[in-house]
Amino acid sequence: MKRVIWMIIDSVGIGELPDATLYGDVGSNTLGNIYKNIDGFSLPNLEKMGLGNIQGADAIPAEVNPIAAYGKSDEKSPGKDTTTGHWEMTGIVLQKPFPTFPKGFPMEIIEEFEQRIGRKTIGNYPASGTVIIEDLGKEHMETGYPIVYTSADSVFQIAAHEGVIPIDTLYEYCKIAREFLIGSYGVGRVIARPFIGEPGSFTRTSNRRDFSLEPVEPTLLDRIKEQGLDVMGVGKIEDIFAGRGLTHAVHTTDNMDGIDKTIEYMKQEKPGLIFTNLVDFDSVYGHRNDVQGYASALSDVDRRIPEIIDLMKEDDILIINADHGCDPTTASTDHSREYIPILIYGKKIIPQDIGIRDTFADIGATISEFLKLKKLQNGNSFASKLLRKE
Repeated sequence: MKRVIWMIIDSVGIGELPDATLYGDVGSNTLGNIYKNIDGFSLPNLEKMGLGNIQGADAIPAEVNPIAAYGKSDEKSPGKDTTTGHWEMTGIVLQKPFPTFPKGFPMEIIEEFEQRIGRKTIGNYPASGTVIIEDLGKEHMETGYPIVYTSADSVFQIAAHEGVIPIDTLYEYCKIAREFLIGSYGVGRVIARPFIGEPGSFTRTSNRRDFSLEPVEPTLLDRIKEQGLDVMGVGKIEDIFAGRGLTHAVHTTDNMDGIDKTIEYMKQEKPGLIFTNLVDFDSVYGHRNDVQGYASALSDVDRRIPEIIDLMKEDDILIINADHGCDPTTASTDHSREYIPILIYGKKIIPQDIGIRDTFADIGATISEFLKLKKLQNGNSFASKLLRKE
């Protein structure tokens, strides 16, 4: 296999995991609940691939003759955040979760941050990103103090109005926080959350940036790059892996831009991996409990699947999966601990049920075998079951 196109439909979970009760996520089913809540909703191209044939996906219509292999995966690492999910699918299984701060950050952390940036801060409590800028945006504009907040995830988020704190300054503040948020305070991500507008009508912009911890072990991306192949990151992939293992990277403004950039890389016909994250499902709709918006975004991406398939070469493999859930139909606005759907398509792929995988790392292990790389430290490949005999 020469090239894998790997698309992460961020937060599109497909049902609660067995340990969901430990995370307060019983009843979460991002895809299933959207189908149940939106009359006549369908994703014809993903369904044709076998989305509704996945075990337990009872709310989604099954395809008589699916064109792809299909299944779902449990998550072995503790947690339900972006970094944990992406690291696990590329071979890193965490033994303990990244730290969270349900009561806000200790004062020594806030004081250290303020001293380093030379400004006071406001906030320092868990909140929805859209709510906190409405609550504190006016004060921020009057004082110039950045808004610091967190969520149920392992994140240190800094919100600032682009007209008050320039984008480059906000990114610098995030880099400063990233430098000392290590060890017991080592959050998975420091996130820049810029916004614009006036009190009562603030809007977050697409200039968000994530500053992740550097992966603690070699990942699939490192292995591919070491083999002299290209690793092309689209969207926040570069941020999630702290730039490690990538040969090319491009950020995106929204899901459609992510598809466009993926297609641009496909047209370059470079061997290796095109690794795309479509984040709008999570950041724009899931965290805001916008069921209709989430459904519309899914339909928009579904309509563009044929464009990707039409560009695929004989040896290309397309893999579509999620990284966690974020059910917009539940009371929670946080991520949800869910199975992730997996779809694998290619001209040499035999459509079949790959079952329920024990770990996201099986996906990375499978890609590693497709590309004939050294075996990863975690995960069991199912590549040999999928490939048609030459």
